[in-house]
Amino acid sequence: MSDTAAMQLASPGVGRSTPPTDKSIGRIVSVTGSKAIVLLDSQPGGQINFRERPDMGTLLAIDTPNTVVLAIVSALSVPVPATREDEAEIWIAELGLVGELWRDKEGNATIFARGVTAYPSLGNRVRVASKAELAAAFCGDPDRSVRIGCIRQDSTIPAMIRVDDLLGKHFAILGTTGTGKSCTTALILRSILERNPAAHIVLLDPHNEYATAFAEWAEVISPRNMQLPFWLLNFEEVVEVLITDQSRKAEIEILQELIPIAKARYSAGRSREALRRAGMPEQVRFTVDTPVPYRISDLTGLIDERMGKLENKKDLSPYRQLKLRIDSISQDARYAFMFGSLTVYDGMTQVLSRIFRVPVNNKPITIVELTGLPTEIINVVVSVLARMTFDFAHWSEGKVPLNIVCEEAHRYVPAADHMGFEPCKRAIAKIAKEGRKYGVSLCIVSQRPAEVDPTILSQCNTVFALRMSNDRDQEIVTSAISDTGSGLLEFLPSLGQREALAFGDGVALPVRIKFDELPVGCLPRSTTARFTEHWQRSVGDDGFLENVVERWRSSDISAGGDITGSASFSAEEYTPDDDDADDDAGSFSSAAGASVSSPNTASAQPRASEPYRQPSAAMPSAEATMPSADATAQFQSPAAPEPSLRRTPSSDTSPNRAAPVDNAGTKGSGDAPLAGQPAYAPSRLSTLAQQAAAAPRSGFAQRKDNTPPAGAQENPADEQRDQPSTLKSLRERLIQRQQR
Repeated sequence: MSDTAAMQLASPGVGRSTPPTDKSIGRIVSVTGSKAIVLLDSQPGGQINFRERPDMGTLLAIDTPNTVVLAIVSALSVPVPATREDEAEIWIAELGLVGELWRDKEGNATIFARGVTAYPSLGNRVRVASKAELAAAFCGDPDRSVRIGCIRQDSTIPAMIRVDDLLGKHFAILGTTGTGKSCTTALILRSILERNPAAHIVLLDPHNEYATAFAEWAEVISPRNMQLPFWLLNFEEVVEVLITDQSRKAEIEILQELIPIAKARYSAGRSREALRRAGMPEQVRFTVDTPVPYRISDLTGLIDERMGKLENKKDLSPYRQLKLRIDSISQDARYAFMFGSLTVYDGMTQVLSRIFRVPVNNKPITIVELTGLPTEIINVVVSVLARMTFDFAHWSEGKVPLNIVCEEAHRYVPAADHMGFEPCKRAIAKIAKEGRKYGVSLCIVSQRPAEVDPTILSQCNTVFALRMSNDRDQEIVTSAISDTGSGLLEFLPSLGQREALAFGDGVALPVRIKFDELPVGCLPRSTTARFTEHWQRSVGDDGFLENVVERWRSSDISAGGDITGSASFSAEEYTPDDDDADDDAGSFSSAAGASVSSPNTASAQPRASEPYRQPSAAMPSAEATMPSADATAQFQSPAAPEPSLRRTPSSDTSPNRAAPVDNAGTKGSGDAPLAGQPAYAPSRLSTLAQQAAAAPRSGFAQRKDNTPPAGAQENPADEQRDQPSTLKSLRERLIQRQQR
């Protein structure tokens, strides 16, 4: 059969009804395996036919007797450029053979298959694929595919992903920060959920950005409502939480011995003596990894029992350290989701039901927000969730297919061996290698492909590659893709917004995609800050910084810690010995019935950089603080101590620790307390002098509780105006009295 007859038999389009017009743009001059070279046609006079000039990434069609071979343009070149305008040039297009359309009995090319069985021959004509051929190749089975955008070659052709192939063989979404990874993830998952309302997806959200993207479908688990009991952790995870340092072998051995016994005690509901009377060993049926409940109180009780049996006190150290760590973790509010339950009960079914959405209850996706968890155990939480995902699929025999999405995957599965939490890496790697057999799908999302474990990344058969400029990241992506269209990766640095290159089994062909836009109400909270907009105005809310500080502190305050209480306690514990300014410059204080050698005024003022310490009691008004002979005697009298400073001295504190006074009335020490007061309580006179000296230098005087003192001005403006002069007068009168 001649070439002309073959061309008539395989006319362009989807069938013989298409007019046999020649739309070819060149001919095959080389075929090597999965690649081919096309010599583009030129018109008389040496001009190239620009009628349908191919671009990079364009899908071309090559007609053969039984198939239409599809190829993607991966390179364009001119081997010998012309030196004059009227000279002819040779234009070359390099193609990657990606698939073929089989003809039916009527000659219509409608059945697409990946790979090439009938290679084109030398001289075969090449043309741009028709719209019908593009639709047949990219759309696939509409019942098992979902739309995520359109192809760049023809915006009327939808870009479809095949859900079963996408999820069954894992997929990855990779790209530089700011290129739209979060929006791409949300778009793909929303497209799947729209067609599959009974899905089971677990999304690990380290930045709390996806709750708004799935508001109507998501069960959001945050540190505030998370329940992940400690007894669900396996032994390696427990060690990471309670010990952290793998070199502390003694403590690890103690846990390894006592945890099975604690589990047996809870399971039997009886004490150790009852188990012994029944002849049942305590550690029967349970290992350190068995997911059954046990009480922390049983564990600490067992530690106490072991400590009581030790004869050598030197062996107590690991037991004490372990118990202190357990007590500290148990009382830490940040670990309340793990240790905060008042009662221990076997709620494993409830935990599994909530995380894996069984039953779905119209919420097919679980978003686990990790922001707010202690940074040292985030990898432990991810490890527990990944391990439970695989184990649940395994023991349910694959009846509930699951998909787990690891956002910022380079945190959990880093390429470096010395980084990350090894059990977490093993759990995710197990899903990547064996999850397909049990219906567990893995999605890897990362902005640094070079920092992701290459073994795990290579298991992702479908890759959505957004713009990347880093050469190392591009090399990693290229090595993870075995598709013949990998030449498209040359476009990675030049991709635009909402564009990506899609490769693998989840898409029919390697293709450049323009993603659909998400509705405004479905966007993740990952928008890049608009600096030029926000920097046009100042934040004028007076309570803004207070709210920031409150949220900042509340994220790290443990159950036993109270910042306000600690500050108040520190103020009440204030002592002259703790004040470096008093030690260096000399503090104002006096002994009973004696005057103090007068220091100069400059030395009496605290240094400007010295922190100002103030008792918790509110500062009295100026009228109330004017010293007099009666008032001075009252301050010095042990019968009328200051209520906010008075504390019961400890047994080892002598009540007569006042500095010795000589006959001339000179104080022996510059920082001794008043007679009759405990040594750790500052004199009232000294405190007032420090307040008077510090306030004018700092420009304001602010009380801790912001409560106006008795007799103070009702008008705040008058108070602020009169206060500096009043304090200055008070300071001068105090200095004069001390000098007298």
